[in-house]
Amino acid sequence: TGPAFEGAQISYGMRAAPGAIERVRIDPHSKQARFRVIGEEKWSDAWRLGPDAPLAAQTRHLAAGICGSGIIEAVAEMFVSGILQADGRFNPDLFDHERILLQGRKPAYVLAPAGYTSSGEPILVTQDDVRAIQLAKAALYAGCKLLLNRAGIAQVDRILLAGAFGSYIDPPYAMILGLIPDCDLARVTSVGNAAGDGARIALLNRHKRQEAQALARQVRYIETAVDPEFQQEFVDAIHLPHARDAFPHLDGRLPTPEPDTAPRHSRRRTRRASD
Repeated sequence: TGPAFEGAQISYGMRAAPGAIERVRIDPHSKQARFRVIGEEKWSDAWRLGPDAPLAAQTRHLAAGICGSGIIEAVAEMFVSGILQADGRFNPDLFDHERILLQGRKPAYVLAPAGYTSSGEPILVTQDDVRAIQLAKAALYAGCKLLLNRAGIAQVDRILLAGAFGSYIDPPYAMILGLIPDCDLARVTSVGNAAGDGARIALLNRHKRQEAQALARQVRYIETAVDPEFQQEFVDAIHLPHARDAFPHLDGRLPTPEPDTAPRHSRRRTRRASD
């Protein structure tokens, strides 16, 4: 998926460290955000800021940036709350909102106001940040779809999220973003360090090691970069959550706006708030 989900290609991205925004909620009516940072149990709307706040109530860590799980939730919440359209563009009807800043012709969403950050400057989610997440999630989803199509599988019954990053992803947000295919959310689980666990099992259990070797001989390599089917799947997967695929397991949990009907890959520039 590239470095976008690790914060490397995000304007205010950072690694998962104290002060990193890891959880985000946006009110669908007011468009105001509240968030939680690593190292602080309280959500930002419960922070006591300023020199007059009691010492016991003061926040230990102000927001310093956005980590991988934070940017996933931020973009998903922006989509669900109507700030983003299905094609990833900012909703032009909200350009006059206090949470939207226009940087030239490009809008950005104020995730954390200046008073809530360690730098004293607001933390933003920009249009370029959204595009980076769209490209990263589209590559992952398109790869999954290509493998499913080759295997003749139409519906995923279970999804296992491996690695440290997978441990912090909230499945509903990964699905509303279109990062993973539609699946029963109760059957989307984290398995932690699957590679490390597998290596230990192979070392300690001869039968499992032989089973892994036999399975490895059945693996087929697919070069996605030159596969025309992958290219079309990638284009469709850029939309939030997808241009064509349905996500019935999101019904009633995270409402999905209707897909945008504008031509795909339009070069039209985002209009100004005054247009």
